[in-house]
Amino acid sequence: MTVDKEKMLNFVLNDISRVRILVVGDVMLDKYYYGEVSRISPEAPVPINHVTVINDTMGGSANVAHNLALLGCKTSIAGFVGNDYHCQTLLDKFTSRGIDYKGIIHRDAPTTTKLRIIGGHQQMLRLDFEDTEPVGEQYAQRLVNFVEQSLQMGLDAVILSDYGKGACTHEVCTSIVEACQEMSVPVFVDPKGTEWEKYAGADYITPNFKELNAVQAKPIRNRDEYIEPAAQYVMDKYDLKHVLATRSECGMSLVQPSAGIVHIPTKAQEVFDVSGAGDTVIAVFALGIAGGLQPVEAAYLANLAASVVVAKLGTYAVSNAELQRVLLGTSKA
Repeated sequence: MTVDKEKMLNFVLNDISRVRILVVGDVMLDKYYYGEVSRISPEAPVPINHVTVINDTMGGSANVAHNLALLGCKTSIAGFVGNDYHCQTLLDKFTSRGIDYKGIIHRDAPTTTKLRIIGGHQQMLRLDFEDTEPVGEQYAQRLVNFVEQSLQMGLDAVILSDYGKGACTHEVCTSIVEACQEMSVPVFVDPKGTEWEKYAGADYITPNFKELNAVQAKPIRNRDEYIEPAAQYVMDKYDLKHVLATRSECGMSLVQPSAGIVHIPTKAQEVFDVSGAGDTVIAVFALGIAGGLQPVEAAYLANLAASVVVAKLGTYAVSNAELQRVLLGTSKA
């Protein structure tokens, strides 16, 4: 595979700030309690974790927006939160990163929050605060209305980040895809579950191998020769234009209707934690295409960005400086 690394570097250095992207989906807060375990509790046969660091970060679709903002993109976000402490933490983080959150809608449900307790490098426990019921029609329409207004004001791309927490209903997804088609704005989907009918008409979808396999007529193996027919199957069945499949240690595969398939090998390194890697992939991939890169160049850049994220512990967003460094590193190799 041949890509123009100078072109990509120029994009990262000079062009990202011109791109406008709206992220729509399941907004989350990720909370981490890091500590050390040295003894068992006298109260019950459980380890005692002496907490040394507490870290709150954006998760779910908010992590997609976080990646975009750190890279320098003009970023806005739309989704649902509750009226609680976790919501305020998220809004403060949006403000600190310059993310426009006018599309955040408050409803009578908890802000989706994942609280993880880490002892050393081992996750010991996770607590989930959430209501995963699909949002009601009134809330769904408010979200769609906001997206339509944003399209009228000018966007270069819309990302649908579906985590199955209730925001990306069939009504929401189909309405947003239709609105984007009318405005000739590309839609990028990070899917969840097997009901891909709601994504019909989307320009790009970025499933991991497990997600791609789940919607096949018959299960496939994670090998190059199986990916193109699998991607073509979902493109035909669900009216999707392109597939970028992330395949863990096998890298990525980009399937395009007119250009066939391109396999992008993973960047060799130690993998610490894959949390949030899919968010980084769709953020950088959409950013590249919205900014004028060819799909294969955008996919290559997304692969490099993901290599930074998987080397970190916990949900992590890649910065512009980090992306520059890893891109320069591959140029010198």
